[in-house]
This record gives sequence, structure tokens and C-alpha cells, in this order.
Amino acid sequence: MGRRRAPELYRAPFPLYALQVDPSTGLLIAAGGGGAAKTGIKNGVHFLQLEQINGRLSASLLHSHDTETRATMNLALAGNILAAGQDAHCQLLRFQTQQQKGKNKAEKAGSKEQGPRQRKGAAPAEKKSGAETHQDGVELKVENLQAVQTDFSPDPLQKVVCFNHDNTLLATGGTDGYVRVWKVPSLEKVLEFKAHEGEIEDLALGPDGKLVTVGWDLKACVWQKDQLVTQLHWQENGPTFSNTPYRYQACRFGQVPDQPAGLRLFTVQIPHKRLRQPPPCYLTAWDGSTFLPLRTKSCGHEVISCLSVSESGTFLGLGTVTGSVAIYIAFSLQGVFLCGCCCCYVSDLLL
Repeated sequence: MGRRRAPELYRAPFPLYALQVDPSTGLLIAAGGGGAAKTGIKNGVHFLQLEQINGRLSASLLHSHDTETRATMNLALAGNILAAGQDAHCQLLRFQTQQQKGKNKAEKAGSKEQGPRQRKGAAPAEKKSGAETHQDGVELKVENLQAVQTDFSPDPLQKVVCFNHDNTLLATGGTDGYVRVWKVPSLEKVLEFKAHEGEIEDLALGPDGKLVTVGWDLKACVWQKDQLVTQLHWQENGPTFSNTPYRYQACRFGQVPDQPAGLRLFTVQIPHKRLRQPPPCYLTAWDGSTFLPLRTKSCGHEVISCLSVSESGTFLGLGTVTGSVAIYIAFSLQGVFLCGCCCCYVSDLLL
């Protein structure tokens, strides 16, 4: 008997490139699209309500925000402000939710509907920007704020964006190898420097102002503003491959559980080139103050595409290019969950 397929939570009408969960409202924010090509595939940001119905997690479409010809490739969330990477630009969005009076709670509690569903009257994908949505007693409004170009290579693309700890600044990186830091919400540029030769793959801002960047030049660097503090060397206590170059794919800071001032850095290393018999990918934990490697563990032969750290710093989530998901204990890097079904991503990876 084959493995039972997990229930599908939600199917967007466009390719999905970015997901965020708003912890204050429980909204799942999904974004993507078909880009500027006239293929008939829309571009948008979907706001979904997550609910438990008859013991199963369900996602309901509350609002669809049209992004016109721009597909959203990456997202960062700071309160009710979204930073969306759209081609060479960063677009700030503000969303607001409000519970309306007169909601029929008994009707909701008695519903037997399961699995993916869309609320009646859900806003269509072509709904105008800044429009307001009223559904099942929930009012949701989305408005465009400032936008700025963040990448200036011949084929520009913002690849990553993140906020600092108090949401007053955001950092962007793209194909031109430059890190740019911007004030929020004015998007006034406050810092710009060349961090890598080639594309920046990921970046992370620590609460002490330090910035970690990883790029296609096989380097991972720690910066204090635009000054290089150190480079990371993950193989100091890990495996050595003479003929297999690795590059850093992702980086994230995480709290140390039960240590309010403690901080760890986590990175993922993948083979720089695709091989017929691919070597394993690796996960490394670092001391967040000295940036020395603490431990390195293999995390399988599927190529890792994304890394997530739970708010408590207890768990790590890994996603692969084939859609499988794994969860690890942050302290020991021991695997505790593995699923080969991409539809489990939202319910099991968002920590």
C-alpha cells in the first residue's frame, strides 16, 4: 500500500514563490504569479484565513490583491507591512483586518466543509489595488505604499528581503551582488555596499545590527554596516570534499531557547553544481556571537531551497526544490519530520 497523500490545503491560481504567516491574525499570505509575459496567468498576493474545521486545517481565501504585471518572488513581514520583491523593485504593502459585527459564530462552528475552500464572494484576482474585502464578518484592506528599485544588474532581480529586529529598516539583495538597506516606510536608502561577486542568495539581520549574507561566489560573510567582520567556514568541523564545491543557500538567525540573550545562526550548504549522483546537503549551526561552527549534519540528497526557524528557536524547517519538507531540532540538528508531499508545506513547515 502506498503512502497516504496528505490533504491539499490551498491551490493558488498562479505559481507560488513566497509564503508568510501573520502571527497576530493567523493569516497566511501567499504570493506569486506568471510575471509580465502574456500567458493569462495572474500575478497577486492572496490573504488566507487558517481555521480548524472538524479537526482538519482549512484555508479560506479572504482577499486577492492584484499586482498587475509583477510577480512577487519574495516576501518579508513586519507587523501589518509586507515588503514584496517584484522584479527589480521592492513594493511595500499595508494590510488591515477588522472583525465585523453580527458574525454568525454558530453557523461557522456547525460547518462540515473540509479541505481547501473559497469563501463566498471572495475577491477575484483582478480586484483593484487598495480595494476592501468583506467576507464572513472579516474586513480586509490592502494598500500600496512606497516602492523602490533595489537591484541594478543588466538582468535585475531582487532575490531576498528582510526586516531588522524592530522593523525600522529592511535589507535587500539581488543579482548585482549589492546589499542595500532602507528606512521603513519611506524606503530612503541608508546603506549600500558590494557584498558578493555575483548573486546574493540570502541574507539575515541580527538584533545586534550584524548582517549575514550568502552568495553564488561560495562565500558567507558577516558584516557590521558595510565593514566585513568575518567569513564563515562551515567545513572546519564538517566533511571535506576535494572535488565537490559547495555554496551557501540560506541563512537565518534564531533564538536560543531559555536564553533570552542567546543567538544562533543557521546555514544550509548545497553542491554548487548538479551532479548525476548528488552528494548530500548540509545544515550548520553557528555561535551567534563568535560565528564559529557548533555542529554540522547531513540533511539529505535533495537540494535544499529554503530554511525557516521557529519563533522560539526550537525547530528548523527545510524545503527542497522537489517540494518535500523536513523539520529538525535546532539544538541537535536531529531530524524529527520528513514529508515528500509539497501540499504539507503550510500546515507542517510554517513553525
